[in-house]
Amino acid sequence: MQRRPLIAGNWKMHKLPSEAAAWTRELLAGLEGLQPLACDVALMVPFTHLPVMARVAFGTPLALGSQDVSAHEEGAYTGEVSAAMVADTGAVYAVVGHSERRQYHREDDALVREKVRRAAAAGLVPVLCVGETREQRDAGQALDVVLRQLRGALEGLELPSPDRLVVAYEPVWAIGTGLTATAADAQEMCAAVRAELRRLVPGGDAVRVLYGGSMKPSNAGELLAEPDVDGGLVGGASLQVADLLAIVAACGQEGRG
Repeated sequence: MQRRPLIAGNWKMHKLPSEAAAWTRELLAGLEGLQPLACDVALMVPFTHLPVMARVAFGTPLALGSQDVSAHEEGAYTGEVSAAMVADTGAVYAVVGHSERRQYHREDDALVREKVRRAAAAGLVPVLCVGETREQRDAGQALDVVLRQLRGALEGLELPSPDRLVVAYEPVWAIGTGLTATAADAQEMCAAVRAELRRLVPGGDAVRVLYGGSMKPSNAGELLAEPDVDGGLVGGASLQVADLLAIVAACGQEGRG
């Protein structure tokens, strides 16, 4: 089974819509120099940025995604943004279950599962985030926590096809801290996630499993060389064009299998 790597930047709450068009053009110019690309490239940006960036990225290799979607289809939910609204901007992906949403907004597995369902129903590719805290890892609970999150979001859920789902393993203790799981640690957890996906999703081998957590140019090559690491969900390094291009360049020429 061949899986084309995906490098997905997560801007979080950074940059302004007024800055986004010029930044996107700069990135696209850099991607031209890396053709043919050995991976898919996407940016997960604030809702406010999607229309602006979609106009610039239309017809290019750059895909866009949101950092969240509502668990509701539509209705009286002030401040919420539905999956259909996101898809209507031209976005392809939607991040769901990011650890910062779980921590700061108290999102549980049941809510994450509903968001996965809504995103998929709207034609978006959910990027489901799973990961353990430092305390959970130190207590030997990392695998149990990650697989419980995976099952909670996916068990019993019908997806159009396995390539319409991405899973991102992000150890919470490595997000924004400068700490990074070793390549061996990342491979061990991504392999365990893939094994569980085979049980949860028909054709689960086709689901791309990313590593997230302080991926940067200096460690991207080592992480991406692992057979079950199909790319990265990149935080801080995705805010700098040069750094993101270096990570894209680190992708191997062959898909994972």
